[in-house]
Amino acid sequence: MNSQHADVENTTPVFEPGSTPERYTITSALPYANGPVHIGHLAGVYVPADIYARYLRSRGRDVIFIGGSDEHGVPITIQARKRHTTPQAIVDQYHALIKDSFEKFGISFDIYSRTSTRIHAQTASAFFKTLYDKGCFIEKTSLQYYDEENHQFLADRYITGTCPHCHSEGAYGDQCEKCGSALSPDELIDPRSTISGNRPVKKETKHWYLPLDRYEDFLRKWILEGHKDDWKTNVYGQCKSWIDQGLLPRAVTRDLDWGVPLPLPDTEGKVLYVWFDAPIGYISATKELKPDAWEKYWKDKKTKLVHFIGKDNIVFHCIIFPCMLKAEGSYVLPDNVPANEFLNLEGEKISTSKNWAVWLHEYLEDFPGKQDVLRYVLTANAPETKDNDFTWKDFQARNNNELLAVFGNFVNRTVVLTHKYFEGKVPEVPDPAFTETDREYLREMCAYPEKIAASLEAYRFREGLNELMNLARLGNKYLTDNEPWKLFKSDPERVKVILNLSLQIAAHLAVLCEPFLPFTAKKLCGILDLPKLPWDEATRTCLLEGGHPLNPAEFLFEKIEDEAIQKQMDKLEEAKKANRMQATPRYEPQKASVNFEDFGKMDLRVARITAAEKVAKTKKLLKLTLETGLDTRTVVSGIAECYTPEEVIGKKVCLLANLEPKELKGILSHGMILMSENPDGKLCFVEPSPEAEVGMQIR
Repeated sequence: MNSQHADVENTTPVFEPGSTPERYTITSALPYANGPVHIGHLAGVYVPADIYARYLRSRGRDVIFIGGSDEHGVPITIQARKRHTTPQAIVDQYHALIKDSFEKFGISFDIYSRTSTRIHAQTASAFFKTLYDKGCFIEKTSLQYYDEENHQFLADRYITGTCPHCHSEGAYGDQCEKCGSALSPDELIDPRSTISGNRPVKKETKHWYLPLDRYEDFLRKWILEGHKDDWKTNVYGQCKSWIDQGLLPRAVTRDLDWGVPLPLPDTEGKVLYVWFDAPIGYISATKELKPDAWEKYWKDKKTKLVHFIGKDNIVFHCIIFPCMLKAEGSYVLPDNVPANEFLNLEGEKISTSKNWAVWLHEYLEDFPGKQDVLRYVLTANAPETKDNDFTWKDFQARNNNELLAVFGNFVNRTVVLTHKYFEGKVPEVPDPAFTETDREYLREMCAYPEKIAASLEAYRFREGLNELMNLARLGNKYLTDNEPWKLFKSDPERVKVILNLSLQIAAHLAVLCEPFLPFTAKKLCGILDLPKLPWDEATRTCLLEGGHPLNPAEFLFEKIEDEAIQKQMDKLEEAKKANRMQATPRYEPQKASVNFEDFGKMDLRVARITAAEKVAKTKKLLKLTLETGLDTRTVVSGIAECYTPEEVIGKKVCLLANLEPKELKGILSHGMILMSENPDGKLCFVEPSPEAEVGMQIR
């Protein structure tokens, strides 16, 4: 092992919490370019990141919002091999699909790049070389699995075998997908190369490691002391757990032919490990976006860096990447990493391999023009503090009962009444015409920008959305309570006040909903003939002057019918059926061998069930009366959860006739019915052929 001790006490520019940033660098986790984006990705990362970026832009802040595709790593090479194509073809396909989906959904990246670009390879290589030259790495030689037929070292996912914990076949070198256990290739029983099917051999290889243990003191001070009060509990807790357990050196290189080549001599066939390479993609994308000004977004301590990620990426963005930045010495550290928990689908974990997901590109096709409905539902039900569940019924209810019935209904009624009574122009109202109650509504209306801003600044997006809807509820209540349609004939001047105030609330909604519902904001501004206004304008009472002409009313939202929801439920049911058909049954291992003499002692016979009843105070037991050809006997069988007494009467079965009698629940049971169990756990009778007669022996 070779190592040089690097100085970890160098001066790193740090944004001071509580100070006013001059600019913001917002990053969102780079989606892996081996499949489409689904609602779990959106709820966990991209919708909250987009809300935050849009909000900051509306406040006039200097913001860059960085996204891109993560295009290196073993899963991509495996998929390419399975599809008989190249890794580049795989990432080209999915990068285009993901980028297009984000654009149509309204995720407002300033740049959406990719890690297969030349500028990324140059940036990542230079970053590695800086750390290498400073002596930040450990060089270590170890034995790793090697496929002799294909002349290549095998990454974890290129090795399969039997799981040492559940004994399932097909476990990978890093995880058993049957029992979920984390594994290493050395733990697998009978390991095999997925490329050739051969048993791999061990061969020496050299790799470079980042000694995370050297940065424990830095991490304790920076995270455990410096961010105890402002980082989310789930983020802080996971970081503390990792640090308290003790950090170990982590490899930054791999033996692969797909990735950023290692920028050292005589290292052909080695690339930067994807976890080291991918986060540098944020930096290379910024270089691509602002080639002459990128450094101020990454190296100025007055820049606030915020990473939006899911909880499975916390360790990379809170421990590993900051250690890389600290080792390099000139980059700012993240001020916050507001990671979300996971979103489930209809009570089950989202699974891309099982097609148990709502894919963004399919949603956009199935629900055209309803981007904001999904944005709303995912924010209203965001997994900010715990795993949450997306259901199609909830999606429908939130659209119909909240967006349509509250927000849309208020705006539509207000605009329609203005056209009906005042030729579509904002009524002119002298200030004295407002009552004290009206003024209280106006004061409450003008307080919402600050309320919502406080939630967004603290990364509580669900809370911020609820405050926005409270403003819509305020407008709905005001209009409903004052009933201008009943007053117009008797008091048209009062109706002017009511509709003027209602229109002001609608205009404030147009400004404040933009971060959450950008398509709705644009549509509402069109109806009100209102230019896009900055956030702070919504603290003013009057955004629409008297006499201002409105455009014709349009529905902001449409009712979602049961048929559309049933279509989505049917799609999920089809995925379940396909998974059941494709599932490889997992059976218990074979028991120990028995000799022929022992087998010959068993008396197996054909019998018929002539009566059956449930055993009292039990869930599983049936009392069966059997005709055996020798006698009539009683057998107690644990099949009541799978069969009713009526279903089994008259059925011919296979009986172990000479099993020693045993008392069960006060009933003497003489024999055992032979049953099998399918992969779903259902018991099935082992039935003799129709020609078999009761009493015949089974040999």
